[in-house]
Amino acid sequence: MRVLMLHGINHNMFGKRDPKQYGTITLDEINASLSALGQELGVEVQAYQTNCEGKMCERIHQGYQDGVDAVLINAGAWTHYSYGIRDALATLTCPVVELHMSNIHAREEFRHHSVFGEIVMGQICGFGVDSYLLALRAGVSAAKAAKK
Repeated sequence: MRVLMLHGINHNMFGKRDPKQYGTITLDEINASLSALGQELGVEVQAYQTNCEGKMCERIHQGYQDGVDAVLINAGAWTHYSYGIRDALATLTCPVVELHMSNIHAREEFRHHSVFGEIVMGQICGFGVDSYLLALRAGVSAAKAAKK
């Protein structure tokens, strides 16, 4: 089973950017935690990060072509306005889980709305790095249920 983890805009700056919201954990550390949990769950986690919206769409398309079993996405600010990424995600036939380290509903007003909300299986937010691990567990569980 393969799970695609999509990291959005500015996530390469985790560990440096706004530690009050995101802590000091780096993207490499997040990916290592996901890989370790993936091994425990018997799944391969493929991580991808970009600051280019078009490249994110292309990676989603590639995930569709590769037949990934689940997609996890923390799109960062794109969550609130990228209909291009939303449309790319809508092509997927596997479970998609949206996640955020911070609680987007307790932050600035513009962050309260997700353009992905109507097409994703669910959203996990506010648990820091654990949001990633919870999303992986949820995505794997949903993918296994879909195969039955």
